[in-house]
Amino acid sequence: MGEKIYVGVDLGGTTIKVGLCDAKGQLLKTYEGDTEAQHGAEHVLSNSAAYVRKLFDQTEYDWDQVEGIGAGIPGFMDIPNGFVKLSPNLGWRNVDVKGTLEAKLGKSVRIDNDANVAALGEAWGGAGAGIDNLICFTLGTGVGGGIIAKGSLIQGFAGMAGELGHLNVVPEDEAISCGCGKKGCLETVSSATGIIYMAKQAVADGAETSLSSLESITAKDVMDAAKLGDQTAIKIVHRAAFYLGRAMALMSVTINPQRFVVGGGVSKAGEYLFQIIDHYYRELAVENSQEGVDIVPAVLSNDAGVVGAAGLHLFG
Repeated sequence: MGEKIYVGVDLGGTTIKVGLCDAKGQLLKTYEGDTEAQHGAEHVLSNSAAYVRKLFDQTEYDWDQVEGIGAGIPGFMDIPNGFVKLSPNLGWRNVDVKGTLEAKLGKSVRIDNDANVAALGEAWGGAGAGIDNLICFTLGTGVGGGIIAKGSLIQGFAGMAGELGHLNVVPEDEAISCGCGKKGCLETVSSATGIIYMAKQAVADGAETSLSSLESITAKDVMDAAKLGDQTAIKIVHRAAFYLGRAMALMSVTINPQRFVVGGGVSKAGEYLFQIIDHYYRELAVENSQEGVDIVPAVLSNDAGVVGAAGLHLFG
């Protein structure tokens, strides 16, 4: 038998991406196919298994080299038992992913939510490689997260560890309702959705801003306007960065990571945004907890999920 190979399945609402990684977290090959979620969980998991087989058909690797298969899935998990308790994106409730995929593929399967596996991907083969203690934030439609402590992915008692978008950081007098049913969550201000909401509110309130001329505002529009000196856009970006900095400060005295990795579409604003985030983090974090800590952009982009899923057998 040759080197050990790890298989990752990144199961999204529209696309399933599968990939092979070596023991160093290097992505060797990928394959993508449609999820077809409308046909139900059994069909989706059959697709997942078929895509893994198709991937192997395109490589020189032997099936016996596979050490294990990991799957990252959006939603809430019963990780020890391998069940997806609820996935609104897929329309799933109480689906036995582990048992079903093991029966179809004949290999050990582990699962976790998509944000955790993206964090693990960056920790294993991306911006966090070689760092044993780090926290990842993914700033997309919502705010995802993942925590790596002493080289292991922290999942918690019921798999809810790392739900950083639901850190309650916004005070009551400023808070709005979150999709989770609570108010004051980080993702209501620091996600793309939150940034767009603040921009639309500013326009509706009659703020003097170039954003008012746009038919449809995106988070990128807000970032671009801020870079050009639009004062309303600058205030929105600073508010989003302030609460992310506050969340990081809280995590610094909880986990004390050496590095924060920030990914997702909002992070593509680049150095402009990262300087503001770093400013607020340094302002808010206890001095000893921020010593030696850096904040860096994610590097794996859309590959983070499949790499992290593959790594569940090493770090999960």
